[in-house]
Amino acid sequence: MESQGAKEIPPLDLTEILANLVRQSEPFLDQLGVRRDQCDRLVDALYRKQNHSLSEDTSLLVNDNSSDELDLRIASVVQSTGYHADDCLWSEPAKYEVSSDNKRHVAIVTTASLPWMTGTAVNPLFRAAYLAKGTKQDVTLVVPWLCKSDQELVYPNSMTFSSPEEQETYIRNWLEERLGFESNFKISFYPGKFSKERRSITPAGDTSQFIPSREADIAILEEPEHLNWYHHGKRWTDKFNHVVGVIHTNYLEYIKREKNGALQAFLVKHINNWVTRAYCDKVLRLSAATQDLPKSIVCNVHGVNPKFLKIGEKITADRESGEPSFSKGAYFLGKMVWAKGYRELIDLMAKHKSDLEGFKLDVYGSGEDSHKVQSTARKLDLSLNFFKGRDHANNSLHGYKVFINPSISDVLCTATAEALAMGKIVICAEHPSNEFFMSFPNCLTYKTSEEFVTRVKEAMDREPQPLTPEQRYNLSWEAATERFMEYSDLDKVLNDEVVQPGQARTRNKSRRTSQPNLSDIMDGGLAFAHRCLTGSEVLRLATGAIPGTRDYDKQHCVDMGLLPPQVQNPVYGW
Repeated sequence: MESQGAKEIPPLDLTEILANLVRQSEPFLDQLGVRRDQCDRLVDALYRKQNHSLSEDTSLLVNDNSSDELDLRIASVVQSTGYHADDCLWSEPAKYEVSSDNKRHVAIVTTASLPWMTGTAVNPLFRAAYLAKGTKQDVTLVVPWLCKSDQELVYPNSMTFSSPEEQETYIRNWLEERLGFESNFKISFYPGKFSKERRSITPAGDTSQFIPSREADIAILEEPEHLNWYHHGKRWTDKFNHVVGVIHTNYLEYIKREKNGALQAFLVKHINNWVTRAYCDKVLRLSAATQDLPKSIVCNVHGVNPKFLKIGEKITADRESGEPSFSKGAYFLGKMVWAKGYRELIDLMAKHKSDLEGFKLDVYGSGEDSHKVQSTARKLDLSLNFFKGRDHANNSLHGYKVFINPSISDVLCTATAEALAMGKIVICAEHPSNEFFMSFPNCLTYKTSEEFVTRVKEAMDREPQPLTPEQRYNLSWEAATERFMEYSDLDKVLNDEVVQPGQARTRNKSRRTSQPNLSDIMDGGLAFAHRCLTGSEVLRLATGAIPGTRDYDKQHCVDMGLLPPQVQNPVYGW
């Protein structure tokens, strides 16, 4: 029988159908360079042409948002037909099953590991430790395993490990020295290979297969674009219920500095859009200095090593008791490559050599460009004293009052946060990467080179202000973890309705709508196309992949006790 509502509500007209098609096609249009705001304006224009009044029940819910109005309009038409769908067109099978204790599982997958002291090795390690403090989830940190030949190229002082277990022991010992509590998380390894040219680690094979299906619940992909550039395996969002990506690196800024950088950056930008849209549910950008990616939001979800906060507390206590706290002037610390702020530093010091007469800066760092940086400084006769790189918590650095960091290639400089935590004055560029630090009174920013000189003189003439308890907390990993839980929607996922043991959770139940979700279909199509393209070794090599990374090699099998890659679905650690 035809319901009364069906007579009252007119069917969708052509402009409304077109408006919905444009809205659902945003992923595809975004790949073509059509911005989201342009799509929203087009949807609004099409919908406003034929603005039907809804039924009395739904008209009360209408707001000024055209997208919401269009949803209600479609829902009212579908409801008037008496049609009901128990599941969506793009249905997905049930995956992770909640254990008897109702605990969830979080897998944190990253692109580097200690003893390589890089941000993607250190920050995910702390994230795992602090997330594991929660009672609702078990945490596994998944890091790359390198063969000895690669370890000698990456790890400092030619340090090597003969087995994953040996490296795990090193990682846990390093962490325990810096935490004030006992960490409770697992560490697993996936095969990786190191690229000398790019100074980065690329996964070998399907990284997702090294997380057992019984633990495939929530995935946190540290550097999702990096992990998935050449990913040839199962789609992360097909295997996991919720996938969060954390953007660490401003790759476009680095690429622009290379030969043919503009063209390379254009291609990488769209590839990054492609893989993050296809493989992530939510993307967190540490600062606005990163590429604006689909499904992304800007939030600093990193904290500082607790050790630096303790150093800052000690320095404050010494000052209150009348003891001298800062006996040295200014310094800069960072990996010695041009892109890490050394070009900007040399330019500033050279341009204002006369204005900064008598000012000396100590520089700590090691890297591929060490010889070129130091020789350039000597040729220009700059007042820079160079020292080998060292841990920022080293006792020899505690006495410096001012930390100078002119880099604009960082996403969120860890050394800047550490310097603030130790109670120092920080001088940095007024740049999106430093926006989080600008609220701290000890952070002095500059827009021009002349203002840089003013800030240096101001910092050398004044004393740092002690951090308040709130400011110290904002720098901590406890606060960073709270921000991560909120902005990644992890708190909502963990607080989802309790599922009885043995009852499977299905992913994104809210997606079960009465109409096919074209956005999900488009994302699935992008993932399928990416898998097809990354299966070609010719295409992989042509786009810069490390040879032989589609699958792991024999040495990985020996080191990690893996079955040969020809065997279906090998899983390490089962």
